[in-house]
Amino acid sequence: MKHLQFFVFLCFLTFAVSCGQQKKYVQYKVKEGETMRIIAKKLDMKTKDLLRLNPDVGRRPKANTLIVIPNKKLNNDVNTKKDKTKDKVNKEEPQKEDKENKDKVLNELKKNFVVYEVKKGDTFYSLTRFYNVSQDDLIALNPELSNGLKTGQSIKIKPIEKEADIDLNLNIYEDVIEDDVTLKVALLLPFITNENDTIDASKIFTKSRLANIVTDFYLGTEIAIDSLRKQGVKIELNVFDTQRNGTKIKTIIAENDLNKNDVIIGPLYSEEVELVTDKINIPIVFPVYSKNQSKFSSSKIIKTSPEKNVFKEELLTFIKDSITKQNIIVVGDGNTTSNKAVNSIKQSLETHDSISKVHVVKPKGGYIPRKKFTDIFKPNASNWIVMATDNNVIISDAINSVNSLSDSLSMRVFSYNKSRAYDKVDNLKLARVNFTYVSDEYVDEDSPITNLFNKQYMRKNNVLPSDYATKGFDITYDILIRLASKNKLKSTFKKGASYRVESKFDYHSKLFGITENKGLFIVKYNKDLSLTRLK
Repeated sequence: MKHLQFFVFLCFLTFAVSCGQQKKYVQYKVKEGETMRIIAKKLDMKTKDLLRLNPDVGRRPKANTLIVIPNKKLNNDVNTKKDKTKDKVNKEEPQKEDKENKDKVLNELKKNFVVYEVKKGDTFYSLTRFYNVSQDDLIALNPELSNGLKTGQSIKIKPIEKEADIDLNLNIYEDVIEDDVTLKVALLLPFITNENDTIDASKIFTKSRLANIVTDFYLGTEIAIDSLRKQGVKIELNVFDTQRNGTKIKTIIAENDLNKNDVIIGPLYSEEVELVTDKINIPIVFPVYSKNQSKFSSSKIIKTSPEKNVFKEELLTFIKDSITKQNIIVVGDGNTTSNKAVNSIKQSLETHDSISKVHVVKPKGGYIPRKKFTDIFKPNASNWIVMATDNNVIISDAINSVNSLSDSLSMRVFSYNKSRAYDKVDNLKLARVNFTYVSDEYVDEDSPITNLFNKQYMRKNNVLPSDYATKGFDITYDILIRLASKNKLKSTFKKGASYRVESKFDYHSKLFGITENKGLFIVKYNKDLSLTRLK
């Protein structure tokens, strides 16, 4: 079995270069007939680890190709074998350390640090991405990690802060690619080639927002498939133009045996998804958000975009986990939807032991006077304002009022839905009130995975990827690499959450029902207008 982590090789390559100065890694010239698996076996290491050190080298390199290998593997082969024998003996010996003392030490650590027990398949990349820390930070807190991760060891992740910590019970999915994997994928998107035939190419994308979305999504999908093919996965991609009506979908289903595919990505419209589920028996991935997706009921459907109620649940959980003695204010706009949200938020938060009262602020005469806030703000406490409205005027009033008091009082504004209304608010104002919100996307522009994807996309398309291109990559890569494990797709969802370029996929399946993604981020504005992922 060949285990491959998504783009993890960048982390290992960086590590290899930095350690090269210490002669921990050396070059090795491939001999005639040698494969990476044969070389790895000679070095008593895993093929996947050797491939990570040599991301530009295929599994069957040509003779005389120079690759990077661990120096200790080359020079200390005999010692390694002795060490392995010694380790085996040590494992057979009874534990000398008293379990109670070990638990006591661990409990003391947990008072000041987020502590994690390393599981099989964990890598530096998966841990750093999941906990939003760097590899250098992990090694600084745990010097023993300079020798690599070991299953079962308890490590310090980061000092405990006042923010909520990530759920330690959430597993990280391990990307696994089996030998000789062949996948068939059907992509159903409304390219609308029948309409665009009559439009000048230079005007298609200026006239049609849909054309931009579909094209970008498809280009992102192409990068994902190219990446997986380079890793040895054989992929047959069947692309269908669904156009703009259900009649075409029916024709596609009637003229093609879509069940011969392993998965279907698309269609883009919710009503078309319902048509497909009636005729198809394979997983159908719905790649966008629709307000009608809550009506889906087929167990064949996989919803990639979280429902809006999940956003609110995520924010409330974060607040409850973070709160100590804050003064809580919920802001609504007075309409039915907002009132319902205000009441549910108030009721949920008041069940917390640290919250005795949740204040509610609503507009008077169509806007919120500043005095409504000053009457309930507390000077000696941190004031947390939770927005339960999408109304442009109310959001603007609230942010302006809180800003005017932020110099003298401790303020923080939360929202479970960063609607377009916030785009009309000055970012400096959002930063001044520590604006914190829930999002289904978060991009770390400095991360190796983001840089590599951007380079690949730029090289192929001469432009940086849009949000839809990145979404196309993330969804396609995540679904296909799970299938590449040769396990049933739904069974892989039980093995943990995954992080891609900008998306988190944490799928949950209802018994005999639909599968939906609940992967979300908590993001905060910083004073310098940068964004920090808190969860």
